[in-house]
Amino acid sequence: MLNYLLYYLVIIPISILPFRVLYILSDIIYIILYRIIGYRKAVVLRNIRNSFPEKTPAEHQSICNKFYHHLCDLLVESLKIFTISSEEAAKRMKLLNPELFQKYYKEGKSIILAGGHFNNWELFAVVIAQNIPHKALGIYQPLTNKFFDNKMRETRSRYGLRMISTKIVKKIFEEEKANLTTTIFATDQSPSNPNNCYWMKFLHQDTGVLFGAEKYAKEYNYPVVYGRINKVKRGYYTFEFATVCDTPNDTPYGFITEAATKMLELDILAAPEYWLWSHKRWKLKKPESSDKK
Repeated sequence: MLNYLLYYLVIIPISILPFRVLYILSDIIYIILYRIIGYRKAVVLRNIRNSFPEKTPAEHQSICNKFYHHLCDLLVESLKIFTISSEEAAKRMKLLNPELFQKYYKEGKSIILAGGHFNNWELFAVVIAQNIPHKALGIYQPLTNKFFDNKMRETRSRYGLRMISTKIVKKIFEEEKANLTTTIFATDQSPSNPNNCYWMKFLHQDTGVLFGAEKYAKEYNYPVVYGRINKVKRGYYTFEFATVCDTPNDTPYGFITEAATKMLELDILAAPEYWLWSHKRWKLKKPESSDKK
């Protein structure tokens, strides 16, 4: 009952507000979340310090301040997605190079799309299916709250994206292999098992990286593309694609994972405030016995 009340009496009424009002709300949330509560402030600052050891404490603090402003914008923008129209979404998230996907489609190739939690990935999920010729599939970790898990899937799937639970990825790849698909993997989440991931240096730290994108790219020999989201101004974004590799089976172990992660790293270095620093990305430690990087 509480889930229904929260959704229909709080989330939906906020969602239907115009963007100009939502950003006033975002500024208020910033004061509460950052200045008063200090939500995960220690985690955010630690992650930033460790990722930018060459920067001064003042620069660390500046990134932190900008991140919380962006995080609060992201929060209200994510609420807006529950009721946003396809026209409004398309106006606020524009694809810069559709020809890359057209090329693969004409060649009869399905694609693995790797990306991270950089800028507004929720709005990207809403518009992606309308911008590419392939059938769009998004791999996601189901929420423990079944009500909001269903609402999240419904919201992201409204305009064509099919959400795939991490529990049935292999099954869906087999079901869809006769179709031309683009399967989206978020590669910057923290793995649950330190022994079942790829270890590499990322933002100056030993980092376990999820290996699913490379695993399925090699298993089905699908080209791998990196998705980059750029923030133009408040509430407006562009996204573009860059090829990671065309022939996965010709690459050595770890090449795809490292290449895609390095692309994300470059985006973070260019605009650090737009990555999800509140995530406990480095909670796992590299096993001493690991033969991976």
